[in-house]
Amino acid sequence: MMEGADRILRDPVHGDVPLTDEEMRVLDTPEMQRLRHVRQLGVTYLVYPGAQHARFEHSVGTAHLVGLMVEGIERAARRRGATSPVYDRDALRTLRLAALVHDATHLPFGHNIEDQTGLLPRHDRPERFAWLLSDETELGRLLGELGARDEVLSVLAPEAVGREAPSCRRELVSGTIDADLLDYLARDALFTGLRLGYDPRIFGVFEAEGPEGRLFVDLGRQGYLKEAVLSEIVRCLEARFYFSERVYYHHAKISAGVLVAKAVEIALLEGALSFEDLQRATDAGLLERLHRIEVRDPERRRRMAAFLEALARRRLPKRVAVYPAYANPGVQEELVRRFFGAGSADERRRVEEGMTADLARRVGEEVPMTLYCPAGHMQLKQARILVRWPGREDLAPLHAFRDEVPRLEDLERSYARSWKFYVHALSDRPAVLRHAAEVAAEWFPEARNVLAPPGAGVAEEIRNPGPGVV
Repeated sequence: MMEGADRILRDPVHGDVPLTDEEMRVLDTPEMQRLRHVRQLGVTYLVYPGAQHARFEHSVGTAHLVGLMVEGIERAARRRGATSPVYDRDALRTLRLAALVHDATHLPFGHNIEDQTGLLPRHDRPERFAWLLSDETELGRLLGELGARDEVLSVLAPEAVGREAPSCRRELVSGTIDADLLDYLARDALFTGLRLGYDPRIFGVFEAEGPEGRLFVDLGRQGYLKEAVLSEIVRCLEARFYFSERVYYHHAKISAGVLVAKAVEIALLEGALSFEDLQRATDAGLLERLHRIEVRDPERRRRMAAFLEALARRRLPKRVAVYPAYANPGVQEELVRRFFGAGSADERRRVEEGMTADLARRVGEEVPMTLYCPAGHMQLKQARILVRWPGREDLAPLHAFRDEVPRLEDLERSYARSWKFYVHALSDRPAVLRHAAEVAAEWFPEARNVLAPPGAGVAEEIRNPGPGVV
């Protein structure tokens, strides 16, 4: 049992997780309890029904794995003859608290809302942490009372306090392979039912140069490569890609996320919802509020109703055009510039509304068309983890040895090829979808659509087409 532990929490992934009374007080704040009602994977439950797990238990698991990684680093230090710990009691306390609260800034359906709408800053921005851990929240006041607030911020958001924790601390929570990644890979695998994992020996492969030094993995032993250790590191990175492909960027999850994002965007534009409202909301609470919002603009009101009804019935938007990176090397950068992230909201909305109007003129009814544009690098976690390669005394990022480790280069190419820009239409009628695909082709003539024509071979006519929206 962990030294100083006062409570035991039973976790479905890791078994018994020891916690201190201090950590329990943090977990009992309203800001942390909210995370019980914010799903870890957002709308993924519409694809994998078991994916109902929440950010609360992920936060607990991350703190637990930080402890396991620290234990492994201390064992390695003792083997090298160290007589004092790398992480003293205060450092371990700070790291566990930072791991506990690292996801507290997340909004309900956060990745969809932040990345898709471009209207809000990302959850990991320093100002988000600065507010959440300020005296305006019970969590912030408690960390202040415990004398831990600035130390926790130095790990999670150094810019917020003008002081950065040593690399060997920050990398345990926000590195290439860290406690956050190791927990959600195991947790997401369990609750999606996907059979993929990593060996627990990964917790013991890390070392630190000292309390103020860097985190690294020693890949050499008597001049030769420790291939088993290298293989386990690459295996974790491969697992991350596997989940990106099968879960995080699953096309149906993307479609469902678009519905939530567009409904929230309308509420924000109407002034009926604020960032502060979102920061305090839960998944169910946000959806309930969206249903109760009175939208003044009649066109937006119709679209809000359409998005929410489609989500409630799992009537997801259909893909009418798919522009992957491998088929569009010359236009990907421009698509990302126009349609991803902060500052993209106005342009995306202009194009979506124009496409919707064009489709309405063709089919005689309003069928919302939407765009989805991921980041250019998607969720690539380049192998930045520092390693000591056999025969070299200096530390270097693992990706510097991609020539010696072909699997790394394969991973980076796979991430690049997996990028896809989607055009959706909220309809399941083949004829409507065919017209929507034609509209997409007119708006993006320079891009190559690899999707087969919607409803190919299905005979259906648009009945009573009119000149405009009905």
